[in-house]
Amino acid sequence: MGSVEAGSAGAAHAHDGANAPRRAESRRALGIDLGERRIGVAVGDLVSGTSQPLVTLGRARKLAGDALTISRLAAEQQAGIIVVGLPLDMDGGEGLQAAKTRDWAEAISEATGLQLRLRDERLTSERAERRIGHPARGRSGGPPSASARDAYRARIDREAAALILQDEIDATSADAERGV
Repeated sequence: MGSVEAGSAGAAHAHDGANAPRRAESRRALGIDLGERRIGVAVGDLVSGTSQPLVTLGRARKLAGDALTISRLAAEQQAGIIVVGLPLDMDGGEGLQAAKTRDWAEAISEATGLQLRLRDERLTSERAERRIGHPARGRSGGPPSASARDAYRARIDREAAALILQDEIDATSADAERGV
């Protein structure tokens, strides 16, 4: 799974948030798994090469609300980069959801001043589910309650964000080792 560039699938893409105040170069990054209702967020250190799930946010009604929340998280975590998962089609093409995600990510970068990297997120939710296992059964052995299902989905979202971020960290590290 690779970084993706505006208009192509394959090369790295960085976007510098030109309209917002520029943040100092950072060794920390936020990973983002964007959904229709939730945003999974992870934090990682580009130098140590580690990432971990952080929080799952509810989507704001307007982009400005998402930008404010992400900007606050980035400040708290001392992150200067956001790595947003881009939901490419299985053939590597960009469909409607990828275009919406790209537009959202670029607008967030512009509003927050955070450097943007896009990362192919195909199968990250499935990988996250395998990593954390299936949801627990309900009290009587039946299906989990609605609140337990929501909590499980939120956990999957932030775990997927950590996988997206770790994929970017690993790729960046491999590129540095090869001198790319």
